[in-house]
Amino acid sequence: MSETFCEKFNRHFSLIVYAFSPSHIKDVFISMATTYETPKIISITSLPIAITCRIVQLLILIYAFAYILWYKRGYQDRDASLLSSVTLEANGIGVYMSHPQMTVDNADYVVPPEENNALFIMTNYIQTDQQRGLCAEGTDIRDSNCNVDSECEIKRKNRIIWSGRWTGKCRQPEGRCEMEGWCPVENDTVIPKPIIGTLNYTIHLKNFIEFTRFSITRRNILNDTSYFRTCIYHPIHDKLCPIFRIDDILNMVEDDEEEREKMLMNGAVLRIKIDWMCNLDLGEQECKPCYSFGRLDSRSKDEHFSFGFNFRHASHWRVNKTSYRTLQKAFGLRFIVSVNGDAGKFSLLVLTLNIGSIIGVLGLATFICDIVALYFSEQGYIYRRQKFQSVHLKTISINSSFSTPSSLHKRKMARKIKRRT
Repeated sequence: MSETFCEKFNRHFSLIVYAFSPSHIKDVFISMATTYETPKIISITSLPIAITCRIVQLLILIYAFAYILWYKRGYQDRDASLLSSVTLEANGIGVYMSHPQMTVDNADYVVPPEENNALFIMTNYIQTDQQRGLCAEGTDIRDSNCNVDSECEIKRKNRIIWSGRWTGKCRQPEGRCEMEGWCPVENDTVIPKPIIGTLNYTIHLKNFIEFTRFSITRRNILNDTSYFRTCIYHPIHDKLCPIFRIDDILNMVEDDEEEREKMLMNGAVLRIKIDWMCNLDLGEQECKPCYSFGRLDSRSKDEHFSFGFNFRHASHWRVNKTSYRTLQKAFGLRFIVSVNGDAGKFSLLVLTLNIGSIIGVLGLATFICDIVALYFSEQGYIYRRQKFQSVHLKTISINSSFSTPSSLHKRKMARKIKRRT
C-alpha cells in the first residue's frame, strides 16, 4: 500500500517538525533557564607543551602591559581632533644693496601681510619699473632673436610663452621681435645678492588649541610673560620659546652653508611643526608644545627644473592717462605651520575594555598549544580522542563526557528516534 503525502512528509521531515513543535521549544527554554554549561578542560602532562604555553602567555602579557597599557597609555581616553589657530609675525630690519641702497622693514618683506598658517619672508627680489608700450621681447625668450620681420610673423603663430603680444616686427638694433605690453621686459637671468640682515629676522609664532572632548584650551605662550618677550628659541635651552631666528632655523634644516646661501638667494619652503602630546593625568600645566623644523622643497643639487620659491606681484598707478607699474619678482622663505596633537585622560571604561581584550588574546596561547599537541606531538592521537567526541543520532551513541540534556527532553528524544527505527 503506497504512502500518503502526509506520511511521506512526516517520515522525511519529522525532526524538523519536532524541532519547531511547541513542546520542544518549551523544553529548550526550560533547559536554558535551569541548566549551566561549562567548557571541558583537559589536563595534559607534557613539559614541552606546558613550556610553550607559558612562553606564549608571557609574551602576550609583556606586549599587553608594556606596550598597550604603559607605552600607549591604554588606560586613557584619547582625543586627537584638536582645534588650532596660528598667527605669525616677522620682525627685523634689512638692507638691500641696490642703487641707491635701501632699508627694508617687515612691511616691505612680508608679502602678503597675512596668510592662513603660513608666512612668506622676502629675502631677495628683482624690481622693474614698467609702462604700457612697444619694446623688444625679453632675452630669456630664445625664439625672439630675428633679422627680418617675416621671422617674427612666423614665430608668433607658434609661440606659447611670451611677455606680451608680438606685433610681427623685428626690432632693431636689438635684433629681437617686437611686443606690445609692459615695457621694458623684466630681466631675471641674473639674480642679485640677498637682503643683508635677513638671518637676524625673527618670527613670533602664536598658537591657540582646544581639545574639545575634554574642554581643554592651551596656548604656546605660557604664564611667564617677561620671559617670552626676550627669549630666542633654542632646541635644548629654550625649547618652549615661540620666537625663532631665521639663521637658527636654516642651520637646523640645512647643514651645507652654500646651500643655505642659495636658499636666501632663490627662496625655499620650510615647515614648522607643533606637537601637543598631552598627558592630562599630570595636569593641564604639563600640556606644552614641542617644535620641530624641516625643509619641504628640494635641494639645488637634486632639483634640475625649478629651484627655490618665488612669485611676482605688481603695484599700479596712472600719470597723465598713462599706465605705470612696478613689477617685483620676490624670492624668499615660505614657512608653513602644521599643528598636531593628542591628549589622554584616565578612563575606567577604556581600561576595562583593554583588559578584556588582553584576556581574550590570552586564549591565543591555548590555540597554539592545541595545534602543537594535535599535530606535532607523538601522542597526538590520544589527545585528539579525548578532546573530540562523536555523536551518532541513529544509534544514540553519545560519549560519556558529552553534556546530557534534561531527563524529560532525553526521554522524548529517545521515543522519537525509536519510532523512526
